[in-house]
Amino acid sequence: MANVNAAKVRKDLSYLGTYGTRGVGYEVAFLIYQIKRELGLLTEWKTIVIGAGNLGAAITVNGGFASRGFPVVGIFDVDPRKVGTRVGELSVRNLDEVADFVRTNGVHIGVLAVPATAAQSVADDLIAAGIGSLLNFAPIVLTTPKNVAVRNVDLGVELQILGYHEQMRRQASSKPTTISV
Repeated sequence: MANVNAAKVRKDLSYLGTYGTRGVGYEVAFLIYQIKRELGLLTEWKTIVIGAGNLGAAITVNGGFASRGFPVVGIFDVDPRKVGTRVGELSVRNLDEVADFVRTNGVHIGVLAVPATAAQSVADDLIAAGIGSLLNFAPIVLTTPKNVAVRNVDLGVELQILGYHEQMRRQASSKPTTISV
């Protein structure tokens, strides 16, 4: 299916430890468990969202994250008109409360759904509070310590990539298949 030979699969699995039996193979249920354990998929990683605008609210109410082990346990904003309102089952909190909330609730991951002008400051606050991983939707590259994991999601860049693919598809369909001389 994946066009990968058995030796390559065995070699890759060996990085996880010795779970197979020579000449017999792998006990599938145990192997699946070990892979999930190594990938951190057996742990619930409490997540908070910073920014209660449209994007932050959509992320907060997306039940798919909790089912994958990333429950959104808090949402924060600086806008006094949003603080105290509800997004799904959560009440929007003031960003000033984030450090105490992170420490009290054992939060590991922060999602930044804030303007680019606020992203670095928010990231700094989250890191100071003990957040070790950030999912950044702001179109800015964050400066963080090496021990902080950051994943950047620039929706504009993603749309540009899709536009490129559409352009290539258009060009391919408009090219003549034969050239007459």
